[in-house]
Amino acid sequence: MTDQPISEAEYDAITDAAAHWCMRMHASDCTMAERQAFTHWHDAHPLHAFEYAAMLEIWDVADHLPRSTPAPVVLASRPRPRWRTYAVAATICLAALPLAAFTGWEAGWLPSSYKHFQAVNGLRSVTLGDGSQVELNLGTELVYSAYKDRRQVKLKKGEAFFKVTHDSDHPFIVQAGDGQVRVTGTQFNVWTYEDQVRVMLLEGSVQIASDSVHGSVPLTPGMQASYQRGDATPRVASIQPNDAALAWRTGKLVLDNLALADALPLINRYLDKPAMLADAGTGTIRIGGIYNLSEVNNLIPSLPKVLPVYLTQNQDGNPVLNSIPRKAPKG
Repeated sequence: MTDQPISEAEYDAITDAAAHWCMRMHASDCTMAERQAFTHWHDAHPLHAFEYAAMLEIWDVADHLPRSTPAPVVLASRPRPRWRTYAVAATICLAALPLAAFTGWEAGWLPSSYKHFQAVNGLRSVTLGDGSQVELNLGTELVYSAYKDRRQVKLKKGEAFFKVTHDSDHPFIVQAGDGQVRVTGTQFNVWTYEDQVRVMLLEGSVQIASDSVHGSVPLTPGMQASYQRGDATPRVASIQPNDAALAWRTGKLVLDNLALADALPLINRYLDKPAMLADAGTGTIRIGGIYNLSEVNNLIPSLPKVLPVYLTQNQDGNPVLNSIPRKAPKG
């Protein structure tokens, strides 16, 4: 497998293999030769490890299902759902706990489909199982799960723009950070970085909750909500007419005269080694410009050419921006 963008068929094949290896690694008759073959497969491509980790999450869910099952007559009276052979959480659950898996789906514990998506080398557009369209920014990972009573996305990291297919009987829920976005059909953008989350609404309406304890707040088009870990309620504000937060959809990063303290979270999400600020004073220096996402790695090294800063490195190898002291006027 090369570094070229991976097709949907290749993703499906990887997910299929991950499900197979997850079952074999948990089997009592798994041989040493199989374990060696698994290690070779797992290390052959980052997506192999990514998909296998996702399957382990599902295995853990299955392991916590109730061991008791309803009487066979009850199961026989209900139509058995069609389980897809790949990207389906129940692929593993059916092998481990056949009756409990069906019970889990009926109770809303387990999804009937479970699909991982990741944008590695470029922007990516995907169609979810319900027909909703999602655009993934660079470095974005998300999981889509179709439950009996809801559609659910877990945005693990990065940023995504959603065009959600309307279905009032199955609300669409995006989990981001400690909070969630709940909709039935709309267009909105969700950005995450570390424990920060920002939701921008372009069309329709959504309910935003910053945690699972407090209530949600509504958003209308032209509004945004932001929150971070520990917030009881999201902060709501209007979207500025010149807001360039969606420029990533065209492969651009727009920094509109931002302080470095505000610009770095937008830059760092694209970097393997996030840049740091030496002090608060350095964070007040302002930066502007339009940059190609494919070239963001070159942005931090170039800053000393355009800003009064110099670069050092901390003990973890992160670049550190330091402000150049202003010379006192003579006389």
